[in-house]
Amino acid sequence: MEFAQETLDLYAPLASRLGIDWMKRELEDRAFSVLHPDEYNKLEGRIDSSLGDREKYVADIKELLSKKLAEHGISNFNILGRPKHLLSIYRKLLVQKITLDKVYDKVAFRIILNTVRECYQALGMVHSLWTPIDHRIKDYISQPKANMYQSLHTSVIGPSGEFMEIQIRTEEMDKIAKEGIAAHWAYKEGAKISEQDASTFQWLKQLVHWLQELKDPKEFLDTVKNELAQAKKIYVLTPNGEVKELPAGSTPLDFAYAIHTEVGNHCTGAKINGAMVSLKTELNNGNAVEIITSQNQHPHQGWLNLVKTGRAKSRIRHWLRQEEQEKSLRIGEEICNRELKKHALSLKKLVKSGALKSILKKLHSNSLQDLLVRVGSGKITTKQLINILFPDQTETEDQGQREAEIPTTLPAGKESDEAITIDGITDMMIRISQCCMPMPGEEIMGFITAGRGISVHKATCPNLLNTDPQRWLKVRWNETKNSHRAQIQVISQDQKGLLAELCNLLSNADANIVNIDAHSSKDRVAHLNIIVEVVSLDHLSTVLQRIRQLNGVMEAKRQ
Repeated sequence: MEFAQETLDLYAPLASRLGIDWMKRELEDRAFSVLHPDEYNKLEGRIDSSLGDREKYVADIKELLSKKLAEHGISNFNILGRPKHLLSIYRKLLVQKITLDKVYDKVAFRIILNTVRECYQALGMVHSLWTPIDHRIKDYISQPKANMYQSLHTSVIGPSGEFMEIQIRTEEMDKIAKEGIAAHWAYKEGAKISEQDASTFQWLKQLVHWLQELKDPKEFLDTVKNELAQAKKIYVLTPNGEVKELPAGSTPLDFAYAIHTEVGNHCTGAKINGAMVSLKTELNNGNAVEIITSQNQHPHQGWLNLVKTGRAKSRIRHWLRQEEQEKSLRIGEEICNRELKKHALSLKKLVKSGALKSILKKLHSNSLQDLLVRVGSGKITTKQLINILFPDQTETEDQGQREAEIPTTLPAGKESDEAITIDGITDMMIRISQCCMPMPGEEIMGFITAGRGISVHKATCPNLLNTDPQRWLKVRWNETKNSHRAQIQVISQDQKGLLAELCNLLSNADANIVNIDAHSSKDRVAHLNIIVEVVSLDHLSTVLQRIRQLNGVMEAKRQ
């Protein structure tokens, strides 16, 4: 079942994108029979029940078409009945909410001729025989599909009011429709490559590039499926007048990455037809787009929600992974150097000692850099590292050494504009832990998370104390007036106006309310959990004191 869905989502669209129509139809019908067996069998039975009548109908139409083509001076031709395509019929029944007798291509014909001129001549002949359905006439010869498919399509009201579709194409077009773009290039071998050929070949190169770059198979499949699903295209212009083809719904970021990866990575804004727009603005056909860049700008996670193309998504993910790897490398180097320093060693001395090769093998790492990255990302724990570096060290000694590492005071680090300074490491993402919400005045400790930067806890936080001390970092508060969140609990008699009175008190105390969760018990006691923003412990103490003075309040404390 899962493989059938994957076939429908990926392999059939991929066959279509490569122009192999017979394979696309075969894959879709097989997947349809597995995913919706009842609907498949019912539809197949209804179509097969009229098989005898349809065979006679097809023979009569082919005879009539042959006679008319000969009358128009066209002698070298071939007329075929198109195989039924059950999934295509089923989709029409669902989407258009019609009955089977209203499906246009239940009965279909293909006329194969020698020249393009004869194709248009045959189209006029068909329309002289039967009434065409206007919105069903499509010219894929003058405007080929992205997979190089070319043909004239028309739907007409045939004999007895039967709807039928007729496709008209040359022999070369038919071969390409059956065998895909490889057949097209076989015909063009030795000739100059066209713009359409170049575009298709570029897409295939991109597919191979994704396969090499995206190590996660799921990510690769999602990227390709996303690209294959984008049927409608738009065309926008660079400032130099160069045309770029993009899927409908694309944004300036997609356009920037279509120009060059570096342009996308440093994109800060865009102008559409000379007017500044945001990066989430959708582009339209004919837009003239100018990208504004800055070397200080870099991709971030939110960009993945702004882009439509597989190229843009893969480039953004690549940059984010690379950035994360660099951060992990810095953290891993800090951890390893700190651990080695306790034994009068350093990474440099370790490399010179000749023991590195054995260590890398035991820790399943390809290189020193790979080892440091894996330590920094948490894939190799400090306990594993210590056991390899110092196998003779006992667990007791190890634990005693770890306990000795917990500082009673936090030394100053390099000053910054942030609320918190990390001793020894700069340019790292810092976040205040929501489990204990530390505030200035309280001793704090940084914890190196796996891929999420530094999490700052109270030094006494139970969650922190249950982690590996080797991933702790010395941090301290800077003297800033930034606000900090604190969670307080209020227990009070459930009385009218309590919530309004509390909100008014907090506002007057310059404590911003972030969230309030309140409920009452059966004995009419109100329990309120409030998250507020305050500037210091003293400020929080003042707020709690004022709450306790409210009429009916039985308890107010910090959580």
